Amino acid sequence: MKHVRIGVARAYDPPGDDDGARYLVDRVWPRGIRKDALRIEQWLRDVAPSNELRRWFGHDPQRWDDFVERYRAELDANRAAWEPLLEAASQGPITLVYGARDPEHNQAVALRDYLERKLSHRR
Repeated sequence: MKHVRIGVARAYDPPGDDDGARYLVDRVWPRGIRKDALRIEQWLRDVAPSNELRRWFGHDPQRWDDFVERYRAELDANRAAWEPLLEAASQGPITLVYGARDPEHNQAVALRDYLERKLSHRR
C-alpha cells in the first residue's frame, strides 16, 4: 500500500497547492468564510464531535486527553462517517479542514490520528 498523507488545515488559512482533496470536519460552518473560499470536496458534519462533546471540550487544552478518548468512542460507533475519508486517502493526499483557533487541540488533529491508526492496522 502506498504512503497515505492526511493533513490538517485551518479554514481561515489559504488552501495549499499540495492539500489534495479537502474536507471540512466541523459540525458548524466556520464564521465569515465563503463556501468557495474553502475549496472543499465535502462538508462532513457527521464525522465531527457531537454537539454535547464539542460544548464539553470547549477547546480547553486541559480536557484534551479526555476529549480524544470520548471522540474516539463516538467515531468507533459511527464508521459510516469516517470511512469515506479513508477511501479518499487511499486515492491521494487529503486535508481535514477545521475552524478552531488552536492548531494542536482540535477535532481535525484527533481525527487525523484516529484515521492514521485505522490505516496502519489495514496494512
